[in-house]
Amino acid sequence: MGSFKCSVFILVLHLLEGAVSKSLIQLNNNGYEGIVIAIDPNVPEDETLIQQIKDMVTQASPYLFEATERRFYFKKVAILIPEKWKTKPEYVRPKLETYKNADVLVAEPTAPGNDEPYTEQMGNCGEKGERIHFTPDFLAGKKLAQYGPQGRVFVHEWAHLRWGVYDEYNNNQKFYFSNGKRQAVRCSADITGKNVIKKCQGGSCVTKSCKLDKVTGLYEEGCEFIPHGVQTVKASIMFAQSIDSVVEFCTEKNHNKEAPNLQNQKCNLRSTWEVISDSEDFKKTTPMTTQPPTPTFSLLQIGQRIVCLVLDKSGSMANGDRLNRLNQAGKLFLLQTVEQGSWVGMVTFDSVAHVQSELIQINSDVERNALTRSLPTVAAGGTSICSGLRSAFAVIRKKYSTDGSEIVLLTDGEDNTISSCFNEVKQSGAIIHTVALGPSAAKELEELSKMTGGLQTYASDQAQNNGLIDAFGALSSGNGADSQRSIQLESKGLTLQNNQWMNGTVLVDSTVGKDTLFLITWTKQPPKILLWDPSKKKQDGFVVDANTKMAYLQIPGTAKVGIWSYSLQASSQTLTLTVTSRPSSATVPPITVTSKINKNTGKFPSAMTVYAKIHQGASPILRATVTAIIESVNGKTVTLELLDNGAGADATKDDGVYSRYFTAYNANGRYSVKVWALGGINAATQRLIPQQNGAMYIPGWIENGEVNWNPPRPEINKDDPQSKQVCFSRTSSGGSFVASGVPQAPIPDLFPPCQITDLKAKIHGYKFINLTWTAPGDDYDHGRAHKYIIRISANILDLRDKFNDSIQVNTSDLIPKEANSEEVFVFTPENITFENGTNLFIAVQAVDKTNLKSEISNIARVSLFIPPEIPPEVPSPSLPCPEINVNSTIPGLHILKIMWKWLGELQLSVALG
Repeated sequence: MGSFKCSVFILVLHLLEGAVSKSLIQLNNNGYEGIVIAIDPNVPEDETLIQQIKDMVTQASPYLFEATERRFYFKKVAILIPEKWKTKPEYVRPKLETYKNADVLVAEPTAPGNDEPYTEQMGNCGEKGERIHFTPDFLAGKKLAQYGPQGRVFVHEWAHLRWGVYDEYNNNQKFYFSNGKRQAVRCSADITGKNVIKKCQGGSCVTKSCKLDKVTGLYEEGCEFIPHGVQTVKASIMFAQSIDSVVEFCTEKNHNKEAPNLQNQKCNLRSTWEVISDSEDFKKTTPMTTQPPTPTFSLLQIGQRIVCLVLDKSGSMANGDRLNRLNQAGKLFLLQTVEQGSWVGMVTFDSVAHVQSELIQINSDVERNALTRSLPTVAAGGTSICSGLRSAFAVIRKKYSTDGSEIVLLTDGEDNTISSCFNEVKQSGAIIHTVALGPSAAKELEELSKMTGGLQTYASDQAQNNGLIDAFGALSSGNGADSQRSIQLESKGLTLQNNQWMNGTVLVDSTVGKDTLFLITWTKQPPKILLWDPSKKKQDGFVVDANTKMAYLQIPGTAKVGIWSYSLQASSQTLTLTVTSRPSSATVPPITVTSKINKNTGKFPSAMTVYAKIHQGASPILRATVTAIIESVNGKTVTLELLDNGAGADATKDDGVYSRYFTAYNANGRYSVKVWALGGINAATQRLIPQQNGAMYIPGWIENGEVNWNPPRPEINKDDPQSKQVCFSRTSSGGSFVASGVPQAPIPDLFPPCQITDLKAKIHGYKFINLTWTAPGDDYDHGRAHKYIIRISANILDLRDKFNDSIQVNTSDLIPKEANSEEVFVFTPENITFENGTNLFIAVQAVDKTNLKSEISNIARVSLFIPPEIPPEVPSPSLPCPEINVNSTIPGLHILKIMWKWLGELQLSVALG
């Protein structure tokens, strides 16, 4: 692993199988239901916050209704209240609502004063976002001058979340040239204001007109467009919903297509209303003829965790050592993963169900060990999944309602009666996590987790992949505090021969170390186990369970920070090593990982997208090496390197979200996904970054002709403790998706190169244009494209809509590089008028060896600005200076008279008294 100074961290990321999101939102007769707004457990108790959330949504609903031409409104909202807040009669237990599937999170700011509202967006234009973020101070109305009313901001963020549109301002480039004139980036272009700069010195500030940059011809750095407080223009909400007159989204008619903003870059110059009109929501609604009702709210308070294991012990579980592997994974869950204070029960099933344990509360190792003794040891009989589920509901109802309870359902067999209990599952209010074991698990299994918002995983019979243990290790509470979360530090397997050794290291960092557990499994005989802590002290005391073929060691107290080393020796068998721990502090957030696949199923030849978000608190982990291992049902694996480069599948560079397309289908059926992220102290750094997708911070307003400045946006605090480098290691489990339509080998090449999304252009010497972009591949972002087509136009819409008719640039010397390499190309525009004050627009298309073409790239622009020539200064003739006696008693005016006379420039007559 290397020295401690440049230690490597490993994160095996848990991927949630499913259609992008676990959100419970549904559109019912024009009204949005199932919206979950969660108050973070670390927010101090304040009942007024609940009312402020209600007020925001209530104000937002009619604004949304009118902005969408009477199509949509907010109907039903659930507010999740932290468990540690005082209980009240009106607070009820959640059903499927959890922190993991919350649509809006209200949390303390990442840095004091940084109350910027924003929305996480992993996907591309038109794809739903992940989650909206607000702070308590924002909801309390303390940022009205900067962002406007909270209800309007909620509608702005909702458009990000629900319809996948982007902002129409640009903090990185605030001005541009249009037809030779300087324009502020805005939408619509009819919004009025002034371009000014605030100059401060010695504690006093003045507002001045902006000067021009002599190189770009645009305004100087620091120049701001300050809007007038009183406007008549109605669009656009994605530019500045804080302007009183703005009540609409930009449409095709008033959209500013030339403005260099994310909406134009990501959405191919389309207006936000065009994107919204293409959404599924829009297509299945018609405008209402009556006013919508006001939103209704349910107040839900998180309670104790209630979970029941429902485990298959049918005859097929005797195959491939499945029952024993189930025991190993079950013991990890019971001994380590499930949190203290949780209530846990157990049911097994074959043709019928068997209650192995009623609900018992876990308060110590006594209850944990008692539950492990209830795990099944004999496999026989048929498979009746519904019997197991019904029995689990009965176990839970003996003590609690099934609302918000969890069921972990594992099965390896087919069951054609599983759909008979779908209605009971829906009505139960329980969340079902499914684990499909082996190639023959019931095809309908995923429907249970899909309809209840549970996790979906698949484990093959390849023990060395450790898939079953990883699946159970991922089942930490969806509502638990980060400080109680079980975190895997390592998950590794290997088949050994002839007394071979399995050697490695595990890094325990300062943010974890509590309840650290080393778990080793084998398939035949106990291996030789050697373990040393960072001080090289050998660790003894492993508890050996020969029947289950596993051994484990619980490190007392908090494990030492540093590198732990292990060596395992065996012959002709498979070993696995799993290391788990918990955060060492309730105040310093641990590294968290959330990942997903963009679709429930992969239908050939549609590409899948794998995402992995790596953060500590709200700070992204950058420059990691992230690798996904995708295993098909036939045991073949494909390795993908996920990237945070803002190209191909990755929407935004350096946001801590790593992405890649998957196209290497080789069979129909389930695919498991396992991801590692590797990096060292220099390769993976953290920092607080401004969020890219959120309401614009208005720098000031013009009122009665005067500029009234708002306080400046908070700057990043580079000394924040969370921004310091930290050495760490993590592992966790994998998820699954189902592929269909995959033809038999040889599989045809039906995947084109992916779209180029980061094309940039600069002009050099008023003649040469320098292009840069990230290379696509032969198949999306894999391999190497065959050639590029580059075209130019003086009209941005002609280039978009008539690309094949636009002027083509000679690219005969341009040979594509391997996917994800940087491409650089320099050319001189020909056959087109390109003179001072004009714009030139450029786009690129990639072509593969079978002549499949990518979508047209984002459109880059260059503006030719030649500064006016300044006449050279004519030097004055050198003349001898007259001698002046500075000690003369002649008055000062008399001295001036002598000087002017000597210069011969002026006849001065002064009356001297």
